[in-house]
Amino acid sequence: HRPLMDNSTIKTVTISRTPTGKYYVSILVEYENQILAIIPENFLGLDFAMHGLYAASDEADADYPTFLRKAEKKLAKAQRKLSKRQKGSHNRDKQRLHVARLHEKIANQRRDFLHKKSCYLADRYDVIGIEDISVKNMAKHKKGGKFSFGKSVADNGWNMFTNMLDYKLAWQGKKLVKIDKWYPSSQLCHVCGYQNQETKDLSVRDWNCPKCGSRHNRDKNAAINIREEARRISA
Repeated sequence: HRPLMDNSTIKTVTISRTPTGKYYVSILVEYENQILAIIPENFLGLDFAMHGLYAASDEADADYPTFLRKAEKKLAKAQRKLSKRQKGSHNRDKQRLHVARLHEKIANQRRDFLHKKSCYLADRYDVIGIEDISVKNMAKHKKGGKFSFGKSVADNGWNMFTNMLDYKLAWQGKKLVKIDKWYPSSQLCHVCGYQNQETKDLSVRDWNCPKCGSRHNRDKNAAINIREEARRISA
């Protein structure tokens, strides 16, 4: 635990119990925090990546470990065993606890990864741009039977990650800028500004700009465009 700040006031104390029987105490504290406005110098753009969390304009991509997908077989096996246990029996309660622990482990791994990534980025950049996308709608997205993103979206915790980024940046007088969802970040050549309509097809991962000849990776190019749009909005 962390020590309370000087001149802080405890407002509420909440005790919660997890499905695995662990107890946690959450303390809401009120205190004065003088945040000094900064002149932004370091900008970063993040393009949401279905399987890897994000592609970054000036950093290595997140390389998200997909904790849920890696544990799928183990979870499925545990769920099958649970369904076969007699209701009300000690063995069923024991198996239910085993399943709950697996889910808890995945959630803890995800939260730890997202905290570390968001801390790293918030400490190094003054303004971070992201697209204002609906992850909920994306989870339902299916195009001609070719794309189904439900599990990938549920696994990577994008909303949790951006919420963490938002408050960690705000603590330091920095900001998270949400770019309009209709901004064509994946279509624009970040070198010359040409808009390539062919990249509306999600299967196009790399392309050459017909105007200037620049070679682009879809996600990296989008991240750079998001960074520059965040810079423009912040000016």
